Amino acid sequence: MIKTLTILFITTSLFAAQTRKKKVQYKTFFGSCPSRVAGKLTLDLVDEFEKNRSLLELKEKIVNDKLDEKHFLSSYSINYHPVENLLKFKFDCPRPLLKAQIYKKNGDEFYTAVLVDNGKFVDPTYEVLLRSEKKLNHQLPHLAYPVSLIDSGVEGEIKDLVSRFNKEYKGKISEIIVDENEKLTLIFSINRRPTSAFLGKDYWSEKVGKLIKIIDYMKEKKSIPAVINLTNSKKVVVKFSDTI
Repeated sequence: MIKTLTILFITTSLFAAQTRKKKVQYKTFFGSCPSRVAGKLTLDLVDEFEKNRSLLELKEKIVNDKLDEKHFLSSYSINYHPVENLLKFKFDCPRPLLKAQIYKKNGDEFYTAVLVDNGKFVDPTYEVLLRSEKKLNHQLPHLAYPVSLIDSGVEGEIKDLVSRFNKEYKGKISEIIVDENEKLTLIFSINRRPTSAFLGKDYWSEKVGKLIKIIDYMKEKKSIPAVINLTNSKKVVVKFSDTI
């Protein structure tokens, strides 16, 4: 029995030693991520794994160095199959929703960002990378957002609000404005004419439902609403514009 265990230990040790000598193979799935960014991250992680073959240390490095944030990842998984000497990477990245201008109290632009579908702001180069690989082929609506509300949770509410619109209405949104008092204004482009919807501070989700019904009704009547005031959720004021 002892001899059998010794032989098994030696065989396992030899297998481990031989595996360490072989270069690690890898497979990737990049999801919605820019291939250039995800590809570079993959190569860096493979090189890091080659040093000590520790999956735990590799994942700790991702967390400690915030590599997921730096490479725009919304989710990731990494698995190692020792028999095949194979690393499997699965990455995914968020969908961009709005191109944001973050502004200071005096109204001056502070910096730009992209609001993505996990409710976070990311570096504007994310949009550039997606467009360069033709993974984003439509214009993003603009968002004016005060720097004082960063990390307040309001950005998540904006994300939820945008998700309430179907594809047709999303394509008509030209700008979303949030002021320092958390009052919201939506500007649509309907048949190349602007329509401003004032939603005020509260009950955005409820007001969006009413807003969609109003616009649909106006379309049936062949009229374009120039202004829709929903600041008072119990009273809707609509100002008409030209006929379609």
